[in-house]
Amino acid sequence: MTYEDIKQMNNKELHATLREERKQLQKLKFNHAVSPIENPTKITVGRKTVARLMTEINSRNNANTEAK
Repeated sequence: MTYEDIKQMNNKELHATLREERKQLQKLKFNHAVSPIENPTKITVGRKTVARLMTEINSRNNANTEAK
């Protein structure tokens, strides 16, 4: 998921996607702890996606508070 895709989402979609990505990341980490997964870079990609989502959510929150 690119940052451009994230910018086009509304707030509700952002929060839903963040929730889903965190669940997937947690599942990947657990599976990797039990037995090594085939491609461990998926964990890194998941962490970066969560960070991108959080960055967009925080920037929107900051923009809303500055406008007030």
